[in-house]
Amino acid sequence: MLPASVLDFSQFRELGGEISFMNVKQAVPFLKVSDMKASIRFYVDGLGCEITQKWEPDGQLRWCWLTLGKAALMLQQFPTSGHDSWTPSGEVGEGVTIVFICDDALQLYDQFKARGLDATRPFVSNGMWLTSLADPDGFRLDFESDTEVPEGTRLGEDGD
Repeated sequence: MLPASVLDFSQFRELGGEISFMNVKQAVPFLKVSDMKASIRFYVDGLGCEITQKWEPDGQLRWCWLTLGKAALMLQQFPTSGHDSWTPSGEVGEGVTIVFICDDALQLYDQFKARGLDATRPFVSNGMWLTSLADPDGFRLDFESDTEVPEGTRLGEDGD
């Protein structure tokens, strides 16, 4: 139940209110990472992301905005003690999957493998080629692209 001071959407409309969703531009995953250097090696050197913004207090990279094509991610490593500290209570990336819709997941799979990344062998799921990998903190990254290939087909099988 909402507090009495908060109107639900239907009450807001009844009072003549309008909400402009056109002001929303994009959702950007913000990942708290345990080792920024390892994450940068993975995302920049491995995946090919570009650092477009960064925050470096005392000359140490603590936060960055990464782009990969039209997609974006933010990474931040928090201190483990003191002001603004954060210590995870469990596995950092457990249960989190970020899905990247792309033009050609098979091409990306080849690029990932050539860069030494441990990408899963692509297969067709829900009408899309799918390859996955995990970052150093265990966040799962799925790369998917449309296909007409039969459901369940694995790369290298007849028909792909």
